[in-house]
Amino acid sequence: MTDKHTPFDFLNAINTKAVGELDIDQYNPFMVNRGLSFFQDTILWANEMNSRSHIDKKLQFDFLLNTVSKKKRFSKWFKSEKIEDVELLMDYYKVNRMRAQEMLHIIREDQINVLKDKLFLGGRK
Repeated sequence: MTDKHTPFDFLNAINTKAVGELDIDQYNPFMVNRGLSFFQDTILWANEMNSRSHIDKKLQFDFLLNTVSKKKRFSKWFKSEKIEDVELLMDYYKVNRMRAQEMLHIIREDQINVLKDKLFLGGRK
């Protein structure tokens, strides 16, 4: 049984050229390309692989492994903030995600708490 590898293991292998024992079946091209897209020197390589997503995973990994220069690359991954508040606004006002995100900028925190209380169905908080 092999260990579970994350996209970060594959990104680390590409950036450091230290492949080790990686199971190519666990390679997630989308997440690796997303990780490479945060840097100016690798964004074009990530875009090349995105445009050729039909290619076998091993070929994609080998291409990135051999074309991306060895370098330390670290960055925070961008995440959506306040997802549960957007979901709350979507449920209460029956609007789509885009409208709810726009509303999130004009609604105060105390108003959101009132909506949470109104939509609370019971159970543990």
